[in-house]
Amino acid sequence: MLKIKELEKSYGSYKVLNNLEMTVNKGDVYGFLGKNGCGKTTTMNIVANIIPKDRGIIEFESETKKIGYLPETPMLFPYMNGYEYLDYIAGCCNYKGDVKKRIDEVLELTGLKDGAKRRIKGYSRGMNQRLGIAGSIFHDPDLLILDEPTSALDPQGRAEVMNIINRLSERGTTIILCTHILSDVERVANRIGILSNGRLAIEGTLDEIKEKSPLAAKRIEVSFFDGPQKAVPVISPFCQGKFYLDSKTGKIRIPMDKNADEKAEAERFLKLVQENNLLMSEFLVTGGSLEEIYLSLTANGGAK
Repeated sequence: MLKIKELEKSYGSYKVLNNLEMTVNKGDVYGFLGKNGCGKTTTMNIVANIIPKDRGIIEFESETKKIGYLPETPMLFPYMNGYEYLDYIAGCCNYKGDVKKRIDEVLELTGLKDGAKRRIKGYSRGMNQRLGIAGSIFHDPDLLILDEPTSALDPQGRAEVMNIINRLSERGTTIILCTHILSDVERVANRIGILSNGRLAIEGTLDEIKEKSPLAAKRIEVSFFDGPQKAVPVISPFCQGKFYLDSKTGKIRIPMDKNADEKAEAERFLKLVQENNLLMSEFLVTGGSLEEIYLSLTANGGAK
């Protein structure tokens, strides 16, 4: 559907995008992750031809003829009602079909049918976002770009937007979801790209990303009241010497085989600790979360 190659963009002397490579397949809900201000919006503005690129290639599949774009804060008209706004959008995109029928369709899809005759100035933030989505999909786009659609919503509003994304995906719409909210991506995205320092730090399905990232491995993290010195000789045979000792905190990290029984390994370790009279101050089985991978890849900041 979309392939980005060697994309670069600078503002003055600051390089926002640095040789960015990115692929969105037809039918994807692509979670485009990154910290606030990392360059996600810049990328999508270039894709939507709102701002020019400095260098690079933006390739669309030949069947991609229409793009929908919802900015983080959609500019609506508070004096209009929802129906009037969508009628206005129909005129802006020169919609050739039955306008009334299409308005009813998108109102139904976005859950705004009951609020269609209310003035927009009385809408909640969630209703504003849903109306923005209704406007961005009015012309039935092949590719829909949603820029931080849930960033300022309460849990109910976020759930409503996620449900709309699921419905659109089921209808075959390709979606790029630009966000820094990891739970939203885990809920709806089938592929993920994490932007850091102007380029993708990693890209793929969640399972593929976990395979690529060393922090995705399940592991035991343990600390001892008396420090690690006494524990190390006991732990080393347990994991065939494959452990990491943090010299600053004294914490020991022991990787687990990806096919290991997590509960059985934890019980075996705890039995070993008890048998050797070691007193733990901290014990945790962790790893495998998108949050850990994301934080590790964006820890040094990203493009602004």
